[in-house]
Amino acid sequence: MSADKDGDSRVAGLKNSIRAIPDWPKKGIMFRDITTLLLEPKAFKDSIDMFVERYKDKGITAVAGIEARGFIFGPPIALAIGAKFVCLRKPRKLPGETISEEYALEYGTDKIEMHLGAVGPDDKVLLVDDLVATGGTLGAGIRLLERAGAHVEECACVIELPDLKGRQKLGSKPLYVLVEYEGE
Repeated sequence: MSADKDGDSRVAGLKNSIRAIPDWPKKGIMFRDITTLLLEPKAFKDSIDMFVERYKDKGITAVAGIEARGFIFGPPIALAIGAKFVCLRKPRKLPGETISEEYALEYGTDKIEMHLGAVGPDDKVLLVDDLVATGGTLGAGIRLLERAGAHVEECACVIELPDLKGRQKLGSKPLYVLVEYEGE
């Protein structure tokens, strides 16, 4: 599901506000930089509004954001829909007892963690990040939240790079994106 394909008139403004940086962080990568979207208040507000419009009546009880850019988009969505915000962080960044989930990278593995007890069986969760490429981080987030007993209702990202087939790592979980960049 995609606002880009649904014909939302705000998508063009979002696309115009996202900078493309060729060959970063390495040759052959076209990096999509959302920091330029954040510099444009209308584009930033439109992105939050588009998510809020979609999720305001879905019974979401928790919005989980993946460090770091999920922390930019997740909290305003959570506040607007009356849900709590849950941080999914890199290892050893959260004080107190945590649970973690490992996921594969191109060369090696990484982990994300959350506080033990942050979500439970009564929680309906929206999982948020800025971009889905290969789907590894979102997939780990789904596994972590569901292992803690919550139900992940949907994943939401500002950007999708569909050619990298990240949706396939999400299993049956729906993914909603605002902007797609084909061929990258």
